[in-house]
Amino acid sequence: MVFDLNYLVRLRSKDPQTERHFVTHFSTVIWFRLRNRLKSKEMIADIRQETFYRVMRFVLSDQPFEHPEHLGAFVQSTCQNVMLEFLRGDAKHARQSEPPPDLPDTQLDIEEELVTEDRKRAIQQVLSQLPAKDQQILTMLFLEEIPREEVCRRFDVESDYLRVLLHRAKLRFRDILNGAKVRAAHFLTIIIFL
Repeated sequence: MVFDLNYLVRLRSKDPQTERHFVTHFSTVIWFRLRNRLKSKEMIADIRQETFYRVMRFVLSDQPFEHPEHLGAFVQSTCQNVMLEFLRGDAKHARQSEPPPDLPDTQLDIEEELVTEDRKRAIQQVLSQLPAKDQQILTMLFLEEIPREEVCRRFDVESDYLRVLLHRAKLRFRDILNGAKVRAAHFLTIIIFL
């Protein structure tokens, strides 16, 4: 069939054979147009249905169709516009359906703060039981985070010897800390059995 004024008149008068030809012909055209652009068969079917709806709404309206021979181009341009609308809507929907990024919790975690304060007090208590030189080395390197070169300069020692001093200070710190844990465990055992 040729797209001309007679075809358009038959389509407007809802001739079943013309409608069947129109749907069959343009279903194939639309499928070939969209098959490489869209992966979803459901979306292709939705676009095809919406295209037919819009074209038929225009054809059945009282608006003049000045060039009936351009019916194929009109269907294809309508299909293109519908596809772009669907893709834009799909992209907006995808952006809206993504959960918003997690915002950092700005409230202070009181429990964590208390644990941190307890640890600081325990560290200070253990440090206070160390010799002054060990206290200074551990404080400078771990609490104040002073570079090793600066600590070497302040103590007037070589880097290798600072490593030895640090090792000894850590051992003493560990011994005092472990002794405090043993005493605390012993104290808890006594309280439990009372």
